[in-house]
Amino acid sequence: MIFLMDLQMMLLDVIYFILRNSLRVILPPCTKPIDGELVLITGSGSGLGRLFALEFTKQGAEVVLWDINSNSNEQTAKLVHEMGGKAYTYAVDLTSREDVYRNAELMRKDLGRDVTILVNNAGVVAGKRILDCPDELIERTMKVNCHALFTVKAFLPQMKALNHGHIVTIASVLCLFSTACVEDYCASKFAAVGFHESLAHELLSEEVEGVKTTLVCPYIVDTGMFEGCKIREEVELLLPPLEPQYCVEQAMNAILVNQPLVCIPRLTYLPVLFRLLPWESNVTTYRFMGSDKCMYPFIETTKKQV
Repeated sequence: MIFLMDLQMMLLDVIYFILRNSLRVILPPCTKPIDGELVLITGSGSGLGRLFALEFTKQGAEVVLWDINSNSNEQTAKLVHEMGGKAYTYAVDLTSREDVYRNAELMRKDLGRDVTILVNNAGVVAGKRILDCPDELIERTMKVNCHALFTVKAFLPQMKALNHGHIVTIASVLCLFSTACVEDYCASKFAAVGFHESLAHELLSEEVEGVKTTLVCPYIVDTGMFEGCKIREEVELLLPPLEPQYCVEQAMNAILVNQPLVCIPRLTYLPVLFRLLPWESNVTTYRFMGSDKCMYPFIETTKKQV
């Protein structure tokens, strides 16, 4: 009897959350204020990381900028200061756990407070076919894109103690489906989703309701990271590379309403459903869209750059 009652309640909850989230498409929920929050952004020296720093500054937050490139990181800080915001820069090698913990403690001593929002944004890609890719580059991709996510260990205890915080993981649509010749990147981003979802479940199971999580899965963003990547022209009219500013604005919209998952653009939610189809159906769809060989031009571009 208890099982049947629990089953009934579970089904009612499922229906409620489906209806609630459907309604939010039409009537977005109110955004939360983040003025005064301390936001740490990894990979803040360029690309999406820099834009996140500027967007959080617009919302009144203070930003901590972690990047291995000191010069570009200082440039981000300069842009924040020009907006009247506060930025604190640290040169951090995210592939070194010793460097991560040392800078986390240094930052805590410097600022006298703890991070309340963590944006795990840093990311790299080797840009080589698997048999042409040195093991060192594969390991680097895994360390930056996956292992560095465990930076959260340096800040989660304080968030849990205060029952207040937000952990944001910048993944990719290539964590929901894959394509050829980016094995290192896809492996790291699939791992990022596993990490993020497991952490979200842990917080919920411990009833730490004040610490929120958001998983951001953007399509290819026009930052130069995947320069040359090309799908079928007719399809690209519907699914062009994302403008970086648009991508960050959509991600910020999700963060400010505590949305657990956001795929950018919305059209990229569809591949999740395609995974229910037979493997051969997915292959056929990939070939039609030109997604099966979309990374070939990117690899050639990478070779020329080298």
